[in-house]
Amino acid sequence: MKITLRIAYESEFETFKSDLQNAFKVAVEEECGHKLDEPIPSDEDIEHSILAHGAIVYWILANTETIGGAIVMIDEATQHNSLSFFFISTSQQSRGIGLLAWKAIEELHPKTKVWETATPYFEKRNIHFYVNRCGFKIVEFYNKFNPDPHHQHSTIFPDGEGNGEMFRFEKIMK
Repeated sequence: MKITLRIAYESEFETFKSDLQNAFKVAVEEECGHKLDEPIPSDEDIEHSILAHGAIVYWILANTETIGGAIVMIDEATQHNSLSFFFISTSQQSRGIGLLAWKAIEELHPKTKVWETATPYFEKRNIHFYVNRCGFKIVEFYNKFNPDPHHQHSTIFPDGEGNGEMFRFEKIMK
Protein backbone atom coordinates (compact mmCIF):
# COMPACT_ATOMS: atom_id res chain seq x y z
CA MET A 1 0.00 0.00 0.00
CA LYS A 2 1.36 3.39 -0.99
CA ILE A 3 0.56 6.32 1.34
CA THR A 4 0.70 9.81 -0.16
CA LEU A 5 -0.50 13.27 0.76
CA ARG A 6 -2.42 15.69 -1.39
CA ILE A 7 -3.19 19.30 -0.55
CA ALA A 8 -6.96 19.71 -0.18
CA TYR A 9 -8.71 22.22 -2.40
CA GLU A 10 -10.82 24.90 -0.75
CA SER A 11 -13.88 23.34 -2.42
CA GLU A 12 -13.16 20.15 -0.41
CA PHE A 13 -12.98 21.77 3.03
CA GLU A 14 -16.57 20.90 4.00
CA THR A 15 -15.98 17.23 3.15
CA PHE A 16 -12.66 17.34 5.01
CA LYS A 17 -14.35 18.84 8.07
CA SER A 18 -17.12 16.20 8.02
CA ASP A 19 -14.64 13.31 7.63
CA LEU A 20 -12.51 14.66 10.48
CA GLN A 21 -15.54 15.03 12.77
CA ASN A 22 -16.75 11.51 11.96
CA ALA A 23 -13.34 10.07 12.86
CA PHE A 24 -13.12 12.03 16.15
CA LYS A 25 -16.73 11.37 17.13
CA VAL A 26 -16.21 7.65 17.81
CA ALA A 27 -13.67 8.11 20.62
CA VAL A 28 -15.50 11.03 22.23
CA GLU A 29 -18.84 9.22 22.24
CA GLU A 30 -17.15 6.17 23.74
CA GLU A 31 -15.66 8.34 26.51
CA CYS A 32 -18.96 10.20 27.13
CA GLY A 33 -21.07 7.07 27.02
CA HIS A 34 -23.67 8.64 24.75
CA LYS A 35 -24.22 10.11 21.29
CA LEU A 36 -23.11 13.70 20.77
CA ASP A 37 -25.53 16.43 19.79
CA GLU A 38 -22.78 18.66 18.38
CA PRO A 39 -19.93 17.82 16.02
CA ILE A 40 -16.51 17.36 17.57
CA PRO A 41 -14.25 19.16 17.01
CA SER A 42 -16.48 22.14 16.36
CA ASP A 43 -16.75 23.65 12.89
CA GLU A 44 -15.25 26.81 14.39
CA ASP A 45 -12.16 24.95 15.74
CA ILE A 46 -11.49 23.31 12.38
CA GLU A 47 -12.06 26.51 10.40
CA HIS A 48 -9.73 28.39 12.77
CA SER A 49 -6.98 25.87 11.94
CA ILE A 50 -7.68 25.85 8.21
CA LEU A 51 -7.51 29.66 8.03
CA ALA A 52 -4.48 30.09 10.31
CA HIS A 53 -1.27 31.58 8.97
CA GLY A 54 0.95 28.83 7.55
CA ALA A 55 -1.82 26.21 7.47
CA ILE A 56 -1.69 23.37 4.97
CA VAL A 57 -4.63 20.97 4.70
CA TYR A 58 -3.66 17.50 3.48
CA TRP A 59 -5.71 14.54 2.39
CA ILE A 60 -4.07 11.22 3.23
CA LEU A 61 -4.35 8.71 0.40
CA ALA A 62 -3.81 4.96 0.43
CA ASN A 63 -3.04 4.20 -3.19
CA THR A 64 -5.77 6.43 -4.68
CA GLU A 65 -8.37 6.16 -1.88
CA THR A 66 -8.81 9.06 0.55
CA ILE A 67 -8.51 7.55 4.04
CA GLY A 68 -7.72 10.50 6.31
CA GLY A 69 -6.36 13.98 6.60
CA ALA A 70 -4.16 16.41 8.49
CA ILE A 71 -3.82 20.13 9.08
CA VAL A 72 -0.30 21.37 9.75
CA MET A 73 0.97 24.86 10.56
CA ILE A 74 4.34 25.63 9.02
CA ASP A 75 6.38 28.54 10.36
CA GLU A 76 8.95 29.14 7.64
CA ALA A 77 11.00 31.49 9.85
CA THR A 78 11.40 29.35 12.98
CA GLN A 79 10.58 25.88 11.61
CA HIS A 80 8.76 25.22 14.90
CA ASN A 81 5.77 23.58 13.22
CA SER A 82 2.57 22.11 14.56
CA LEU A 83 0.03 19.45 13.77
CA SER A 84 -3.44 20.85 14.46
CA PHE A 85 -5.53 17.87 13.37
CA PHE A 86 -4.70 14.38 12.19
CA PHE A 87 -7.14 11.59 11.46
CA ILE A 88 -7.44 8.23 9.79
CA SER A 89 -10.92 6.96 8.89
CA THR A 90 -12.12 4.50 11.51
CA SER A 91 -12.39 1.71 8.91
CA GLN A 92 -8.67 2.11 8.15
CA GLN A 93 -7.25 2.31 11.69
CA SER A 94 -4.84 -0.19 13.28
CA ARG A 95 -3.19 -1.00 9.96
CA GLY A 96 -0.03 1.15 10.29
CA ILE A 97 -1.41 3.83 7.98
CA GLY A 98 -1.19 6.60 10.58
CA LEU A 99 2.53 6.10 11.07
CA LEU A 100 3.17 6.00 7.33
CA ALA A 101 1.11 9.17 6.90
CA TRP A 102 3.01 10.92 9.70
CA LYS A 103 6.34 9.93 8.11
CA ALA A 104 5.07 11.36 4.80
CA ILE A 105 4.31 14.66 6.55
CA GLU A 106 7.80 14.74 8.07
CA GLU A 107 9.33 14.03 4.66
CA LEU A 108 7.41 16.93 3.09
CA HIS A 109 8.76 19.29 5.76
CA PRO A 110 12.42 18.27 6.21
CA LYS A 111 13.51 21.69 7.56
CA THR A 112 11.32 21.28 10.65
CA LYS A 113 13.25 21.67 13.89
CA VAL A 114 10.36 20.90 16.26
CA TRP A 115 6.90 19.43 15.73
CA GLU A 116 4.18 20.12 18.28
CA THR A 117 0.69 18.69 18.73
CA ALA A 118 -1.87 17.98 21.44
CA THR A 119 -4.53 15.39 22.17
CA PRO A 120 -7.28 15.02 24.78
CA TYR A 121 -6.19 13.38 28.04
CA PHE A 122 -8.53 10.39 27.53
CA GLU A 123 -7.29 9.50 24.03
CA LYS A 124 -4.99 6.63 25.08
CA ARG A 125 -4.76 5.45 21.48
CA ASN A 126 -3.49 8.86 20.35
CA ILE A 127 -1.07 9.12 23.28
CA HIS A 128 0.36 5.70 22.37
CA PHE A 129 0.59 6.71 18.70
CA TYR A 130 2.40 10.01 19.25
CA VAL A 131 4.75 8.81 22.01
CA ASN A 132 5.48 5.19 21.18
CA ARG A 133 5.14 5.18 17.40
CA CYS A 134 6.07 8.69 16.21
CA GLY A 135 8.68 9.65 18.82
CA PHE A 136 6.96 12.64 20.45
CA LYS A 137 7.47 13.47 24.13
CA ILE A 138 4.75 14.70 26.48
CA VAL A 139 5.86 18.17 27.57
CA GLU A 140 2.77 19.66 29.21
CA PHE A 141 -0.65 18.83 30.61
CA TYR A 142 -3.34 21.47 30.05
CA ASN A 143 -6.11 21.51 32.64
CA LYS A 144 -8.06 23.97 34.80
CA PHE A 145 -4.88 24.76 36.77
CA ASN A 146 -2.75 25.10 33.63
CA PRO A 147 -5.02 26.17 30.74
CA ASP A 148 -3.81 26.13 27.16
CA PRO A 149 -2.84 29.78 26.56
CA HIS A 150 -3.35 29.51 22.80
CA HIS A 151 -6.70 27.77 22.49
CA GLN A 152 -10.20 27.67 23.90
CA HIS A 153 -11.31 24.06 23.54
CA SER A 154 -14.91 23.30 22.68
CA THR A 155 -17.10 21.79 25.34
CA ILE A 156 -17.19 18.04 24.75
CA PHE A 157 -18.78 16.80 27.94
CA PRO A 158 -22.16 18.14 29.00
CA ASP A 159 -21.09 18.64 32.63
CA GLY A 160 -17.85 20.35 31.57
CA GLU A 161 -15.80 17.64 33.30
CA GLY A 162 -12.48 17.12 31.56
CA ASN A 163 -13.11 20.02 29.22
CA GLY A 164 -9.85 21.35 27.87
CA GLU A 165 -7.67 18.68 29.48
CA MET A 166 -5.05 17.95 26.88
CA PHE A 167 -1.52 16.59 26.65
CA ARG A 168 0.90 18.70 24.60
CA PHE A 169 3.62 16.81 22.73
CA GLU A 170 6.85 17.86 21.04
CA LYS A 171 9.18 16.05 18.71
CA ILE A 172 12.61 17.54 18.27
CA MET A 173 13.93 16.62 14.86
CA LYS A 174 17.51 15.61 14.18
